[in-house]
Amino acid sequence: MSQEVVVENYNTVDKAAIAEAFGKAAKSYDRHAQFQRDVGYRLLESLPSDLSGLSILDLGCGTGYFSQQLALRGAIVTCADLSEGMLQQAKLRCGEQVSSYQQADAEQLPFENGTFDLVFSSLALQWCDDLSYPLREMKRVTKMRGKLAFSTLLDGSLHELEKSWSEIDSYQHVNQFISSNQVKIALAQASCHNHHLDLPSITVWYDTAFELMRDLKGIGANHVSGRSHGLTSRRMLRLVEQEYRKFQNHQGFLPATYQVCLGVIQL
Repeated sequence: MSQEVVVENYNTVDKAAIAEAFGKAAKSYDRHAQFQRDVGYRLLESLPSDLSGLSILDLGCGTGYFSQQLALRGAIVTCADLSEGMLQQAKLRCGEQVSSYQQADAEQLPFENGTFDLVFSSLALQWCDDLSYPLREMKRVTKMRGKLAFSTLLDGSLHELEKSWSEIDSYQHVNQFISSNQVKIALAQASCHNHHLDLPSITVWYDTAFELMRDLKGIGANHVSGRSHGLTSRRMLRLVEQEYRKFQNHQGFLPATYQVCLGVIQL
């Protein structure tokens, strides 16, 4: 597949379809989100342990796991997510620990300028067309001398799964992610000059490739722009499993490698 086609697919993200995929996964999300929690905790480490009285937006809050963690540190938290289904799960988890719940598109936030002291967004911004747009919006709704903390996925994530599928058919089965250089360009475009980036590579180990794909579906991350919409047969899954075995370690475990960007922006 040419790079031009990949970019075209990425830039025609269907947000309604993304919201639907995450909505369907809302009730199963927490059972499959160990990697997401790992990244979220790493991002949380960049914030003070005492957030008492600070107004914080959890953008792309999902089921509210980190909304609750922020509230436990004393923050006044607003949950925002593209998926109404996820917000419902966040309400079940957090209840009155969170001050408000808002369905929101990260590229067009429904908040006034300078509403929050801090915006926290973990593994949500990769679903946006252009990272500079949500960064501009996050900056807009944050007070002067406030802070933005975000994590997103970079190119090379899930390369083992992508390579395995490429041996089976010519369809796109893994979403394309931006490079670290593109993150830096987006930061410059959003006039976020005072920032620090950490770029860890995180590997999650599985017994089978099917378990990885089940996790991706379980968190709603199975929406892929430009993919075939036909059903995946058991035969195809067996072939993918066979190809994925080429990546196994000496103990027989299969790696799922993620390239992560953890960013903190001081306004």
